[in-house]
Amino acid sequence: MQKGNIIGSGIFISPKGVLEHSGSVGLALVVWVLGGCIAALGSLCYAELGVTIPKSGGDYSYVTEIFGGLMGFLLLWSAVLIMYPTTLAVIALTFSSYVLQPVFPDCVPPYMATRMLSATCLLLLTWVNCSSVRMATRIQDVFTVGKLMALGLIIMVGLVQICNGNYEALTPQVAFAMERTPSVGQIALAFLQASFAFSGWNFLNYVTEEVVEPRRNLPRAIYISIPLVTFVYTLTNIAYFSSMSPEELLSSNAVAVTFGEKLLGMFSVVMPISVALSTFGGINGYLFTSSRLCFSGAREGHLPSLLAMIHYKNCTPIPALLVCCAATIVILCIGETHNLINYVSFINYLSYGVTIAGLLYYRWKKPNLFRPIKVNLLVPVCYLMFWALLLGFSLYSEPVVCGVGLVIMLTGVPVYFLGVHWKEKPKCIYTFIERMTFVGQRLCFVVFPQIDPIVIDDPSERTDT
Repeated sequence: MQKGNIIGSGIFISPKGVLEHSGSVGLALVVWVLGGCIAALGSLCYAELGVTIPKSGGDYSYVTEIFGGLMGFLLLWSAVLIMYPTTLAVIALTFSSYVLQPVFPDCVPPYMATRMLSATCLLLLTWVNCSSVRMATRIQDVFTVGKLMALGLIIMVGLVQICNGNYEALTPQVAFAMERTPSVGQIALAFLQASFAFSGWNFLNYVTEEVVEPRRNLPRAIYISIPLVTFVYTLTNIAYFSSMSPEELLSSNAVAVTFGEKLLGMFSVVMPISVALSTFGGINGYLFTSSRLCFSGAREGHLPSLLAMIHYKNCTPIPALLVCCAATIVILCIGETHNLINYVSFINYLSYGVTIAGLLYYRWKKPNLFRPIKVNLLVPVCYLMFWALLLGFSLYSEPVVCGVGLVIMLTGVPVYFLGVHWKEKPKCIYTFIERMTFVGQRLCFVVFPQIDPIVIDDPSERTDT
């Protein structure tokens, strides 16, 4: 299920935002390459955390283990309210844009049409994930082929264009020509846009407990996937610029469709179909991952126990999937694609930075803890330096977008103290929660999963000595 998210659907969404903020073709390509390098540094840090704290749940589990319940809850709160629903909304809107663009070739698809189609797609895939884990996994495998087919076609056609001499826009004197010099803040926003496409690099950490031999396979997945993804993304953007001017790319609502219409002629219909398949699979993958995060949060007592329950027959986390679906539909109605990307990328990077800072703190707090993978200290330090600069300049350039995301994250503080930390609540509150849980169980036919009595070692007790 995870492999379909490593090469993400964001590559069909982010090129426009990266070019818009970077101001030139050359700088946009530099942003894509450096974005992959930063993702590689973060992945190495997460590999150490994944085998040192072998719990599913990713950032949330690591921060909870290292910094305690409040910090872990804030990451969980932001993921449930912003990160996953917003990412799902962006991918669903991209799906509807690519499906509708051939129907409305000379104008932007109607607002209501894109929202209705996005919601329909989301509801359909929620139903699939509620019905069968096997069906959801098969959909992911099949629709990943559409994603690879679209990228392969774009790259191949672009290379043919370059071989035919159509590379003027990629020559250094043209590629780095700027009508306006972008500010450092605008370049930071370009990195946020690119980071959306790379945002699947930490998904394997959400299912660490299910990874076979994580000590060997986590680093192997990083060493293979991140360079490959960076190479593919950079080649895809080079292919775009081999046949599209920056003005054409910025004016397009569906870049890959515009690319196909220019170069594929009667076969241009292949492009929107391939991208639609890709984004359809992307929605499916994010629904799957979000349910695992909700399960981890409910298991720790940070979310209602109903979200840790699964269907008694199909073994699917129906309550968690319904919550994620409902939150996404709300965001679909109020957000615009590129602003939503800035929201989710800012919160994503904030979470990554806190988690990697936790790695350094854990090294200091428990220096003798057994670490099957131990990265050089320069790796997390370099990542955190870049992280601080990126978030600082992003907040300066887009104070409203980034500030709102930060405020929503901080609203989790009173929720944590009232809902989690406060144990001596009045009996009527507990009675109400029990009744709501019972009603949810009856409506969704869910029960707590049966857990085998396997003893898992506490990672804090394992040392190098």
